[in-house]
Formats: sequence, C-alpha cells, structure tokens
Amino acid sequence: MIRGLAKRFGDKIAVNGVDLDVPAGSFYGLVGPNGAGKTTTLSMATGLLRPDHGQVWVHGVDVWKRPLEAKKLMGILPDGVRLFDRLTGEQLVTYAGLLRGMDRDTVAERVTDLLRALDLTNDAGTLVVDYSAGMTKKIALASALIHAPSLLVLDEPFESVDPVSAANIRDILSSYVSSGGSVIVSSHVMDLVQRMCDHVAVIAAGAVLAAGTVDEVRGESSLEDRFVELVGGRSTAEGLTWLRTS
Repeated sequence: MIRGLAKRFGDKIAVNGVDLDVPAGSFYGLVGPNGAGKTTTLSMATGLLRPDHGQVWVHGVDVWKRPLEAKKLMGILPDGVRLFDRLTGEQLVTYAGLLRGMDRDTVAERVTDLLRALDLTNDAGTLVVDYSAGMTKKIALASALIHAPSLLVLDEPFESVDPVSAANIRDILSSYVSSGGSVIVSSHVMDLVQRMCDHVAVIAAGAVLAAGTVDEVRGESSLEDRFVELVGGRSTAEGLTWLRTS
C-alpha cells in the first residue's frame, strides 16, 4: 500500500502524491509515458530511493521504518540494474541467495532450477559482462527470485528480452501469482499488460490518472486506447507530406 508518495528533483516534481493499493496475490501493472514517474515511484516503494513525503507498507511492514524486514519480503528488478558483472551467471545468482541468508544446498538447488527455467544453463559459466541485454535481464530476474519473495517488483522486465524468453518469464510469473505471490510490473507494452495483469494503474506527470482492475480502467475500449485517452499527447502526421514514396 502506498500513500502520498512524493519526490522532487530540484525544480522538477517527479512524483506528486501517489496513492496505490496493490491487493495481495495480484498481478499489478504500472503503465505511463516516459518520464511519468514510474521508476521513481517503484524505487521509493522498494526502499531504493528515499521519498520526500509519503509512506509505503508491504504486508503491513513500513518500508522506511523497518527497511530490513520489508526488503526480506521483496524481490526487486530495478530498471538499468547494475550487477556484479565480473561474476558468472551461476555465481551471481548464488551470491544473491547467500546474501539472503539461505543455506548453500538450498541455494545450489534453486540456482539450477532458475537457470534451467530461464534458459541460461548453457551460459551459467559465462561472465555476466559478456551477456546480451536480454540475458542480463534474465539473470537479474533469477537473482530477484532466488529467495522466493512474497512480492516481486519488476521495472520493465521484458525490455530487450526475446519473444521465447518473454513467454517463459510470463509463465513463471503467472505460476508465482497463482501460488499466492504478488507482482508489480512496469511496462510500455499495453497488450502485454492487458493480457498478464489483473490490476493496472496509469501514471502521468507523477500522478495516478486511473487505477483498479484492468476491466475497470479500460472500460469498453482496449487498454492502449484508454491509456492514450487518459495521457493525451497523441500527434498526427500533418506536416510530413514529404514523407511519401509516391
């Protein structure tokens, strides 16, 4: 649950009093144009960036008053994540598990399972610095999943990921939610959010324009059409009459 979350950078108000209720066991989509404040909101909600105002609770735990307790409940995939990329993929996920206080046998078993599920087994011994952008995203996701958190917060998890891997990730996340986990995911792909998520919030200029179940937010139109209607800013091709081949 998020209440009154706000953040200013100099003269720019990045997030302006955001309120969100994410039901336990939900697949919650956060959508908005570039610069809308999605990443800043998620960073504050997960304890990565201190808000100027507002509070965040995860399963009743105040993220900023009890940060260690709250972070144990979360798995986080930040946008533009920086990894220890001089480790191999297997070493990186193992390290993430050990940092969470897990025993080595459990970590080893889960690392094997995660690498297999994310189609990274053949690249387990490759340094992360030599991974493609999509592979890097997948190994970061494995690191977020290793401790079986109650809440996953994923900022653009499908960016640079190939369609087959994206389908595998969707299956993993859907199974995770079905078993009682909660997912918050930001994405620019409206069709993907409409198909995957049961709840959605539309954010623009640091404020929530609409929030609720996907059906409540989109109404009788597609989520993409409703998003454009809420956010505005759609331009036409007028003035590009020269851009013709005949």
